[in-house]
Amino acid sequence: MAAKPDVIAAVATAPGRGGIGVVRVSGPHLEAIAHAILGRCPTPRYAAYLDFNDTDNTVIDRGIALYFPAPHSYTGEDVLELQGHGGTAVMQRLLQRCLDLGARLAEPGEFTRRAWLNDKLDLAQAEAVADLIEASTAQAAKSAMRSLAGEFSARIHALRDQLVNLRMYVEACLDFPEEDIDFITEGGVAEKLAGVAEELHAVFNEAQQGNLLREGIRVVLIGQPNVGKSSLMNQLAGEDVAIVTSIAGTTRDTIRSEIQIDGVPLHIIDTAGLRETEDEVELHGIAKTWRATESAQIALILVDATHGIGETEKSILERLAAVSHQVWVHNKIDLTQSGPRLEEIDGRTHLFLSAKTGAGIDLLRGYLLRLAGWQSDGEGVFMARERHLRALERVEVCLESAAANLRQPELLAEELRLGQEALNEITGEFTSDDLLGEIFGRFCIGK
Repeated sequence: MAAKPDVIAAVATAPGRGGIGVVRVSGPHLEAIAHAILGRCPTPRYAAYLDFNDTDNTVIDRGIALYFPAPHSYTGEDVLELQGHGGTAVMQRLLQRCLDLGARLAEPGEFTRRAWLNDKLDLAQAEAVADLIEASTAQAAKSAMRSLAGEFSARIHALRDQLVNLRMYVEACLDFPEEDIDFITEGGVAEKLAGVAEELHAVFNEAQQGNLLREGIRVVLIGQPNVGKSSLMNQLAGEDVAIVTSIAGTTRDTIRSEIQIDGVPLHIIDTAGLRETEDEVELHGIAKTWRATESAQIALILVDATHGIGETEKSILERLAAVSHQVWVHNKIDLTQSGPRLEEIDGRTHLFLSAKTGAGIDLLRGYLLRLAGWQSDGEGVFMARERHLRALERVEVCLESAAANLRQPELLAEELRLGQEALNEITGEFTSDDLLGEIFGRFCIGK
């Protein structure tokens, strides 16, 4: 695929007012646009403080201009950046001036797509640009930066090279069927396959950790009224995000809060208390409670520790079969004079705490990370997406099938080829146009 030869422009900074705003222009032969707006083309890679002129030579703004001639730019094309004051009107006038001079408005992610098309970065690195912008925790930002720097891609390329070398050897063996030599055994193909599988497993585990940093964990708090769901949410969030009263049915709608534990984002949903009611508003809240459980990975079923688990709580559990993990949380242990603890009872996890005093909250935080599969301190973890995990799973299947077909070189070679293609999808050497449109379509306009 070749980059489009036209010139694109967009505001590269966030909408709204700010100290500075940036209009970015990319494409061939930008000297003419630079002369029209600035009166001259700035020295490459040197900041110039100049007037930004409109069609009638009135000054739109005064700021910093930077010019990066191809191929030494973000996109691999000529790039002009105009950094002015961050007012909405100023940025729109400056952008319109670029459009009047022949540029067109960039599509979402088009700057980064051109960088990929011009081999400035691969597809995994391009996705890391968006992940870095969207990172909600410091740990996620660090991991996205590692992917942008090429750490994830390097691991994928190393795996692919091993598969290519194995594939070359096996296909060479197919060219000499008359030789009375066991090429598969002599070449140690089984051992090499096992080595690739071991490295793949390590990459997959790190990718899972990176995906967790990117996506976070969806946790829903569920239970009867007045068991302390809102109090627990406030404890986890570290602030009063939910109203807490002694009146049953205070929470009538789902309340969402995003927090982090050791850099891992948690999307917590406090729900309306489940009880028999004729209040129409409360009934709508209860219906939304059940809908919230459909997307949750972890359900914390709150129980009043002074009463224990009753028939109502058991009926709640029956409706949570689709949630991956269900945890009984016995709240209000401050009223029972017992300490916080974690127990396994009849195959179920029971955690005892006090949302009022905070006793046992750290125990809950640690257990949530364990349920999510967080195993790392984050050092060395790179950012990964769901599509990366699915591709790595396909490679794993190919390796297993290859190992089962060591005595059938044709099938062995084909499985190695399929595994190689799955790895190529991650970095973009082999990717469908539909997938590319979906990936870059989620970027912001200025990237």
